[in-house]
Amino acid sequence: MAVNDKGILNRLYFVAGCMFVFGLAVLFKLFSIQYLQGDKYRALVEKRDVQNITIPANRGNVYSDNGGLLATSIPKYNIAIDAVVSPTKKFEEFVGPLSDSLSKYSGKSSSYYEKSIRKARANKNQYLLLAKNINYTDYVRFRGFPLLKLGAIPGGLIVSQKTKREFPMGAIAQRSIGYERFDDEGNVTRAGIDGAFGVKYLRGTDGKRLKQKIGKNKWKPLTDYNQVEPKDGYDVYTTIDVNIQDIAHHSLLGQLEYYEAEHGCVVVMDVKTGEIKAISNLAKTKSGEYYEKRNYAVWESHEPGSTFKVMALMAALEDKVIDTATVVDTRKGSKRFYGRTIYDSHHGGFGKISAARALEVSSNIGLATIIDENYSKNPKKFIDHIKDWNLDKPLGVSIKGEGDPDIPEPGDKKWSRNALPSMAYGYNLSLTPLQTLAFYNAIANDGEMVKPRFIKAVKEFDEEIEVFEKEVINKKICSDKTLGEIREILKNIVVRGTASKLYSPNFSMAGKTGTAQTEYWMADWKNNKRYISSFAGYFPAENPKYSCIVVIHKPSTKKGYYGADVTGPVFKRIAQKIFTDTPLIDEVNSLDVKVASVEDEYNKFYETTKTYKTIMPNVVGLPAMDALALLENMDVKVKVKLNGNGVVKEQSINKSTKLKNNQTVTLKAS
Repeated sequence: MAVNDKGILNRLYFVAGCMFVFGLAVLFKLFSIQYLQGDKYRALVEKRDVQNITIPANRGNVYSDNGGLLATSIPKYNIAIDAVVSPTKKFEEFVGPLSDSLSKYSGKSSSYYEKSIRKARANKNQYLLLAKNINYTDYVRFRGFPLLKLGAIPGGLIVSQKTKREFPMGAIAQRSIGYERFDDEGNVTRAGIDGAFGVKYLRGTDGKRLKQKIGKNKWKPLTDYNQVEPKDGYDVYTTIDVNIQDIAHHSLLGQLEYYEAEHGCVVVMDVKTGEIKAISNLAKTKSGEYYEKRNYAVWESHEPGSTFKVMALMAALEDKVIDTATVVDTRKGSKRFYGRTIYDSHHGGFGKISAARALEVSSNIGLATIIDENYSKNPKKFIDHIKDWNLDKPLGVSIKGEGDPDIPEPGDKKWSRNALPSMAYGYNLSLTPLQTLAFYNAIANDGEMVKPRFIKAVKEFDEEIEVFEKEVINKKICSDKTLGEIREILKNIVVRGTASKLYSPNFSMAGKTGTAQTEYWMADWKNNKRYISSFAGYFPAENPKYSCIVVIHKPSTKKGYYGADVTGPVFKRIAQKIFTDTPLIDEVNSLDVKVASVEDEYNKFYETTKTYKTIMPNVVGLPAMDALALLENMDVKVKVKLNGNGVVKEQSINKSTKLKNNQTVTLKAS
């Protein structure tokens, strides 16, 4: 008995020891959870199975000045079913009709769907995908299907929505229209109009909906309503004219391709209001294609070259240290200033010419001599003119990323005795293309400098939230006398000066060519010369309506690099096309006007809607919106590939073809 008692006692000690060790392990685990891994487990609690999930608000649309879509948010939907949540009686009553509806939608058999849904219910699958990336019309259709129309409970309907930003004009002005993008780490990039006005107007307010996690990255709504309804963003109406934008884009693109240039930009601005009617920025890829890489017109500050000679001569005329008839000796094409030689592009020079003629032929020596002789003892007086014209400050445009101008003055590190004559012909300072254009626009606008403007209004439906009016930067940049003299010279530059190749007796233009060396400080420049070609001006010359600047960087020197050859033709093409393709209409005498072509188009459209019910009509030549309305009324699914003004050019199904149920037609419009 003693031996047995001793064995029992040993076993009790062993069990007690094990329990003690187990207790220590439990205590250690509790300590570990509480103090060593507390943050981890608290984070897991926060990521519980039920959460208020954010419902992104639809971003507002971006429109052109006449209401055409430039950027829009297209909602896409995924439809799934929770096959478990429905009561057995409801499920058995509706699973057959639901399968029939799904079959009619997709073309797959009804038995296929019924088998899939029943299998999901048997396997307690709470997420069975039925359709992916469908449009709003199909989404509404799904919500009417048997069982699904009962909602999340008891119908099992699961809807997830995402929004895709679309640009109906394609790549044209896409960078300027802009975007707001977030990367995986939450960093945001905002570009163009969309980026500038996204936070305040376009973004809207996100909603909240209670959802339950039912699998990896799978969530289903717990209710048929949102805890917080999303509020869509406001719509932004820009100043962009779609027709002028298209003209500017393709005019620039063609010239960049021909001259194999690195990049370039063009801006067209309404003289009186400062409204930007077109802006295009294109850069070459490694494959030789061009796309909107950076907003060079707003961002890139560089030496303007000869387009700045206008500012230099205006300062001298305004101070009355010269007049347009003052004779300046340009010698034989070269002249030394403080140990440095300046050259004119014309071989042999221009000799003794008037100040006006010096600007017409773009003489570096002529302008350097005028400014050096009259301001070398008091360079601040010359710099003060530039400051009075606000050329030393950014314009403060709404688009983010505007480049800073750089106007040196005495006392700066880059100032030297050569700084002043260099500035006279556009070196040793920098401006963005848009800043240069704003000054030329002021010349065209009777001396009033207005701020370039990209936005006209912000609206919620038809209600105006905010209206953006013209902003004046400088009421009068110079006297009427100086203004008249400069405008006459700019006109003569096209008639008989450096831009004479652009002259047309049928259409008047005024402006200044520019050709500037770039990267000339680099060791390889002599063997690989690089230039910036530019042209800034306005049209028509007598009563200016639009101002325009064209800048092209690093054209092939084998084909040409002077502003008159590279950028001038782009300016002329834009000017002439604007007034032939988009004629100006100043007033409407009566709103009760019948245009024969419009009446005929309407009658044809009306007859088409009456005649065709199940036969594919011919919609080529119709506006895309009219074609869309016609086909949707015939219960046809329509996909529109829009690029340009929106007139249908192609249809995927030939006219007179009998249409099938759920037929999809693709329209190409341009």
